[in-house]
Amino acid sequence: MNKDDKILIIGAGLCGSLLALRLAQRGFMVTVYESRPDLRTTDISAGRSINLSLSGRGLKALRLCGMEAKAKEICIPMFGRLMHDTEGNTFSSDYSGRDNECINSISRGELNAILLDAAEAHENVALYFNKQCEKVDIENNIAHFVDYKTKEKFSVHADVIFGGDGAGSSLRKSYVAERAFLFSYSQAYLNHGYKELEIPADVSGKHQISNAHLHIWPRGDFMLIALPNMDGSFTVTLFLSYNEGEFNFENLTTEEKITEFFEKEFPDALALIPNIKEEFINNPTGPLGTIKCAPWSYQNKTLLIGDSSHAIVPFYGQGMNASFEDVYVLDEILDQNLGSWEAVFKAYQNTRKKDTDAIADLAIDNFHEMRNHVANPIFKEKRIVEMNLEKTFPTEYFSKYSMVTFKEHIGYNEAMVRGRAQDKALLNLITSNAISTAPDMEKEELKVVLKKVQQKTEEILKEALTGVL
Repeated sequence: MNKDDKILIIGAGLCGSLLALRLAQRGFMVTVYESRPDLRTTDISAGRSINLSLSGRGLKALRLCGMEAKAKEICIPMFGRLMHDTEGNTFSSDYSGRDNECINSISRGELNAILLDAAEAHENVALYFNKQCEKVDIENNIAHFVDYKTKEKFSVHADVIFGGDGAGSSLRKSYVAERAFLFSYSQAYLNHGYKELEIPADVSGKHQISNAHLHIWPRGDFMLIALPNMDGSFTVTLFLSYNEGEFNFENLTTEEKITEFFEKEFPDALALIPNIKEEFINNPTGPLGTIKCAPWSYQNKTLLIGDSSHAIVPFYGQGMNASFEDVYVLDEILDQNLGSWEAVFKAYQNTRKKDTDAIADLAIDNFHEMRNHVANPIFKEKRIVEMNLEKTFPTEYFSKYSMVTFKEHIGYNEAMVRGRAQDKALLNLITSNAISTAPDMEKEELKVVLKKVQQKTEEILKEALTGVL
């Protein structure tokens, strides 16, 4: 590998644009082809983009590329969840007991735009839009494209090809189709889809509900969430089964049925969404799926990165953060001067895959937690204990959520393994009345709780290692 290698990135989304910028900063010549129009000049959202939450792992990668400050200019900090019941009552649950820890609501399009601007401004980057990759000849490293406007077909040869083109990756499909090597691939969908709606700003352009929270309307088999936007609006997302339950996407087809559904389940949200019927009928319903595959690279020529190799459901707010962290991890491996792209790609997968598999599993877990457990009394007691421990012992205790979201220097897999053991320890101690869940415990009392949780967690981890579980 050398700086004269011709690098092609398929996809100019969030991961592809950040990767292009970082490789250019390292001195590589990079060409990026994107199937969609340039989102900086054309509105291509069409109700299909779930609002994004930017947290520590994503910020770490943006910082590496000198883009953190710019991204923070378009962020709205959210310090916790605000739950809404069917009666319109609310209760909050902070993300952390430590001061100022938050996740950030950010517009996918605006973030992508500033990354494209930065990449395009670099002398080593060339961007091309409306160029759909039809397939990749992985033996000869030739990507075949078609121009959406002219319908012209053309091919591009490169020394290295990165597939940063998301869950529908043409490079990954070429891995499957060409059968040149043993390639494992799985794609699992939830029986739930999502639909986006909007709570507009009030007449003065302000948010109608708290913009310091991620709002959740948990209803067991389905839920509604809302994230704030810079213009005073909220992007609202309904997660609902396609065909199960009294209400589902298949039977919510009339204005009467839609109104009945929201009046019964989300009356306070309904009062804030004036165009509910039109938006529900006209906005598309999107699928929710998880992709796992291996290997991510073929010889020393191609590499899948971001959602093309590990797409996940959005319920931990880590999809974009995980893709950005891919760029950070790859950059760390490039620093090792391994001598060849083949060695770099092998080391990258060996380092990264266990973590991307872990966050995929955690995202499914959080889907069930958000729609069911956040309103559960035991969950509330557990959160009280966790918040007290984090507040009182901020460097000694981290909840599973905090390890995933705020402790960006440990891997997702470590966060999952330790976090699950810690959750089990806490729930066992609470249900057996072995610890108090009072919100006003003194520090010495909390120190006893902390010791019990730590001891029980280590016991569970040891049992898991010895195969008892």
